Amino acid sequence: MKRLNPFAKKPPLVSVIRLHGTIGATRPGATGLSDAALAPLIERAFRRGRPAAVALVINSPGGSPVQSSLIAARIRRLSEETGVATHAFVEDIAASGGYWLACAADEIWADATSIVGSVGVISAGFGFAGLIDRHGIERRVHTAGGAKSFMDPFRPEKPEDVERLHKLLEPMHLTFKNWITSRRAARLTTDRDLFTGDVWTGVEAADLGLIDGIAHLVPKLKSLYGNKVRMLAYGQRRPWLRRFGVQALAEGALTSALDLAEERALWARYGL
Repeated sequence: MKRLNPFAKKPPLVSVIRLHGTIGATRPGATGLSDAALAPLIERAFRRGRPAAVALVINSPGGSPVQSSLIAARIRRLSEETGVATHAFVEDIAASGGYWLACAADEIWADATSIVGSVGVISAGFGFAGLIDRHGIERRVHTAGGAKSFMDPFRPEKPEDVERLHKLLEPMHLTFKNWITSRRAARLTTDRDLFTGDVWTGVEAADLGLIDGIAHLVPKLKSLYGNKVRMLAYGQRRPWLRRFGVQALAEGALTSALDLAEERALWARYGL
């Protein structure tokens, strides 16, 4: 019978954080990735059990630039405070805000067929002005301040509103580009414009310097930290009713349907 040695050195521990879904400030009970929801989870992953590294398993088509920035900044701060290396592993997709999160890691790995990139900012919506006119519906809006009805979907689009919108989007895009450049630095190719919002497969992304290579979570961590590496998974808990496919009535059926449609549209942009 083997005796247990309490002083024996344990195999390295790697905390594995699963970041799956769209990114945005979420309502109570809703799914998705937000800084407020992920903060306790990320803190534990970096500080509990003295991990040798933290691995981010990312599968996200993006979402809110603000939440992407907050989550990524939290990961970087904790990585630097604890001295714990961070690795990102892309599953189906790390696009837009999903790639923003991936760049919080020291190294990024993906499958050969993963979708990576989409370094851009988008604002999308609908215009219903013609629809309500045809049905004889009168839109009544009263504001104090001329910009309060900015981009009203029930009124014809105004050139000055479009110009103002672009003035909002451009600084966001610049912030995104600066983040990618600061994190990837000399690894990025210089003979292509990588900030057009285009996406690439994992193989192409590796050639462009957007990721560090083609690799999967378990074999890569074993090659870096040994065959006996221990992996401790961290992930968001789904609301109890959602585990059975039930949506809480208090959330409101219409709001839930709109949230689902918006999330589905983000995934569908990439054929997923």
